[in-house]
Amino acid sequence: MNIEIDKKNGVPLYIQVKKQIMDEIKKGSLKVGTKMPTERELSQRIKVSRNTISTAYNDLEQDGALKSYQGKGTFVVEEAISWESQNIKNKIIKFVDLGLEEALEIGMKPEEFLDIVNQRVNEKKQIMDKIIAVYVECNVEQAKMFSSQLSKNSNMNVTNLTISELEKMDKDTKEKIESAEFIITTFNHINEVTNLTIGLNKEILGVAITPNLEPIVKIARYGINTKFAFICISQEFMFKIRGALEKAGLSEVDITYSNTTDNNELLDIMQKSDVMIVSPGRYKDVKNANFSNKEIIEFLYSLDDGSVKALRSKIIEIKFKK
Repeated sequence: MNIEIDKKNGVPLYIQVKKQIMDEIKKGSLKVGTKMPTERELSQRIKVSRNTISTAYNDLEQDGALKSYQGKGTFVVEEAISWESQNIKNKIIKFVDLGLEEALEIGMKPEEFLDIVNQRVNEKKQIMDKIIAVYVECNVEQAKMFSSQLSKNSNMNVTNLTISELEKMDKDTKEKIESAEFIITTFNHINEVTNLTIGLNKEILGVAITPNLEPIVKIARYGINTKFAFICISQEFMFKIRGALEKAGLSEVDITYSNTTDNNELLDIMQKSDVMIVSPGRYKDVKNANFSNKEIIEFLYSLDDGSVKALRSKIIEIKFKK
């Protein structure tokens, strides 16, 4: 993480720190689950007061971008999209008002202004209809689900690939990427996808995902003495689930988190647990090892609506610049 402070530009130092941290999250340099430097460490590194870092961290925590855990540190817990989308409707209304005022000042009728807006919107919708994109996810279940959701909600033609397919990069995978204008993935996979597609010269865009309510409700219905185990593929997903449960008021639930691929270790975890919680990518592994027929709760996510809207806006912006 590279933060540079300009003490002469008049912008409060804590705002400079906050903005640059958010920029790192948006770029994917700071992924979900990343542990931030302590206030003391960061203040010494960029030569500002600890108070400045504390204020920036507190603001980011209020925005939902960071989360502090007593005795453990401060971590990235949300993608930038939730922070970016605040008050966006009010901003759009102000732009519309400004445009209408300009139109009226030059003698244009409100109906003429509305025709111009409708024409512009239709032009951009036609652009979206012609776009081909590929959505990349760590497991095939979510890759298919999210690509279908994106196609429906954005009018783009979105195909799907998995991280493992990018790692192998066979002829079919390469052709699918080359035929697409954009690669879309969740924010916590941006760095990984970028590294796996070096040389293909594709714009990589991020989207946010939100947890489905059903698995959270199932977990909440169990007694306080229930022992859960959560099995997934990545550290990032593990951290997201922990954060989702905390937001739902389930921080005290007894859960063992693991992304082990060792079958003996998996069996040991299952024997010590009453209920298994799994990411879509590990469902088959746990089901095949579930000799005791314990309940398996699949923890699913959906694409965040605000994130999809922001994605559409970004793609249109890029297309109109070309």
